Amino acid sequence: MSQAPSGNQVTSTPRRALVVAALFGGLAGWLLAITTAALDVVPPSIPWSAPVGLVVVGALVGAIAWSTHQQIQVRRERMEPQRAVAFLVLGKASALGGALVAGGYLGYALSFVSRFEAEGPRERVVRSLVAIVGGVGLMVAGLLLERACRVPHDEDEERDPRRPEEV
Repeated sequence: MSQAPSGNQVTSTPRRALVVAALFGGLAGWLLAITTAALDVVPPSIPWSAPVGLVVVGALVGAIAWSTHQQIQVRRERMEPQRAVAFLVLGKASALGGALVAGGYLGYALSFVSRFEAEGPRERVVRSLVAIVGGVGLMVAGLLLERACRVPHDEDEERDPRRPEEV
């Protein structure tokens, strides 16, 4: 009878969690726009630094994912456990955060689509769309980093489980 490993196993971020994060973000973005309109306050404008920052962070996480994939999957090198766990946590946080932010900007942008002819709402929609792309990119980069952190399946271990680990 085969027994499951006794160590804790970490699974990939479920797609359902990403959808829920995006929905909560969308609700928050939409509520921000609706609340400011109800209070007769000018809705916040989106500085270009926000979408550009998302794109830059997504690119950095993507570069870490590529580097980790090369080290673990391609070259089959070992990685320090603390570093691997840190990258895994970064990947999960990036995936969930990217989904949340993309949903938030989508909800915010949708509340201004009906007034697209005016300059202010058009600016908010365009900058929100760029931020949505950045958020989705961050989410994808996070998922790729999670995937890169997986330990490759070794065929030798399957044949002889009593074989001592190589260091």
